[in-house]
Amino acid sequence: MDIAGFFGWLFGTRTGVLCLLGVGLGGFLIAAIVLERKTREEYDQCDEDDEDGWSFFDNDNK
Repeated sequence: MDIAGFFGWLFGTRTGVLCLLGVGLGGFLIAAIVLERKTREEYDQCDEDDEDGWSFFDNDNK
């Protein structure tokens, strides 16, 4: 498969566009999770202000 055919499939067909959107959304989701974890490690002292104690990124090993 040549490059022109690949880009024609990627942008010219419904399946290609859906694959492009899926890969883009998956990439952004992974980047958001990684950056959120790094931010929580850097600003760990802010956890005492949380009144309900629940978080999507809770770590049990504290």
